[in-house]
Amino acid sequence: MKEEIPALKTIDRKQFQHDLISWFASEHRDLPWRENKDPYRVWVSEIMLQQTRVDTVIPYFNRFMDWFPTLDDFAEADEERVLKAWEGLGYYSRVRNLHSAVKEVKASYGGVVPDTPEEIAKLKGVGPYTAGAILSIAYGKPEPAVDGNVMRVFSRILLIREDIAKPKTRKTFEAAVRDLIDHDNTSFFNQALMELGALICTPGKPACLLCPVQEHCEAFKEGVQSELPIKIQKKKTRKVPLVAAILTNHNGEFLIHKRPSDGLLANLWEFPNFEIHTGLLAKRDFFNQELEELLGVTSELGELLVKIEHVFSHLVWNVDTFTGVISTEMDEDLMIKHQFKWVSEIDIEQYAFPVPHQKMMAAYKEKKK
Repeated sequence: MKEEIPALKTIDRKQFQHDLISWFASEHRDLPWRENKDPYRVWVSEIMLQQTRVDTVIPYFNRFMDWFPTLDDFAEADEERVLKAWEGLGYYSRVRNLHSAVKEVKASYGGVVPDTPEEIAKLKGVGPYTAGAILSIAYGKPEPAVDGNVMRVFSRILLIREDIAKPKTRKTFEAAVRDLIDHDNTSFFNQALMELGALICTPGKPACLLCPVQEHCEAFKEGVQSELPIKIQKKKTRKVPLVAAILTNHNGEFLIHKRPSDGLLANLWEFPNFEIHTGLLAKRDFFNQELEELLGVTSELGELLVKIEHVFSHLVWNVDTFTGVISTEMDEDLMIKHQFKWVSEIDIEQYAFPVPHQKMMAAYKEKKK
């Protein structure tokens, strides 16, 4: 691999390690998951930080640790409570996989997170990055933890011009980390790379004048740091038009629906909504047509409450949301079959909703003021 990355032949490894780790030791952010090296805490934080900004994660992490302070506490938690703890973070498969893996650690490893690459990689949802982060940060093992930050940092320092959007490119960066990692302080080395990417070696225009490893950076020497990393953009996301309604009954209860147990936002709760696949009917008429077909009732819909756009990694929801009332009794068997239920305004707080539906409820409450 050294032959493929010329800069690895000339970089001063010891000095690079010293400059990087010294900077991290004095300048690192005070983050709650850095209070100790408990592998459970490291694991939870790394899963939360995937696809999510640090500032967003901090209150979620603190609440999560209040609710599930130990691995055993989390392993024994029921799914509704787990999803509620994650509500708003998105990418819910992350927490489902984490919950499944933690249960396995309790059942098969005596509640101790495995400390070898072979064993930890067997856990559900633990990919190369998460495994490397836990092993290096919690256990001091010289394993690479390569995420987007690390690829950006090393693409510049080592002048690597491979497309980081391609899965195979990760191997190049993992090999580079293995070559340069400080075996005496793997925890600080890997965290320092992540921190450098988050604070200084940022996308677009990095703050090179503040960089502790500037003198080791090949891209800076050539003035091409803003051109790296190379990342070919993915295809455009698909737009999905939806019509939704917050429906109440004569008791002031809300009609909610549980999503299927697999697929997007699995097992989360939502307000009734339907994907629009015709332009022939007005949206309220279309909603009632679909509702009657599904549950045998129609609703009295009012004016538009709110328009919501929500971007997922592969699609965009454009949701027109109404408020309405169902005055007739509903068939309980149909409700059970299709996983609908009535809940009070107090009880609804116990259910986990995806962000677009949280926004609907927020708009509803605002309108009621």
